[in-house]
Amino acid sequence: MEVRRENRNIHDNQRRQLAKQFELKRNLFKAFLRDPELPPELREQQQYKLAKLPRNSSFTRLRNRCIFTGRSRGVYQVFRMSRIVFRELASKGALAGIKKASW
Repeated sequence: MEVRRENRNIHDNQRRQLAKQFELKRNLFKAFLRDPELPPELREQQQYKLAKLPRNSSFTRLRNRCIFTGRSRGVYQVFRMSRIVFRELASKGALAGIKKASW
């Protein structure tokens, strides 16, 4: 089970690196596609180049994951951990400045 969690985080990290690496190219090709004044042939070429980029280099394929468990749902973006791990660490007092509410 532990290997599976690590793999999720490793794959997510690889996607983030690819997205960062191809961000400039992808934005350039998209800018060409959005420009209506360019000839259709040039826009088609840019569309082809955009399609040839790796799929994992798109920012829409990134997913916020818990750094401890690899869980993809219920992740607090600020802390980069799932709600379950967050609650556990907060109740133990492992998170500075966080305590369970009681009234």
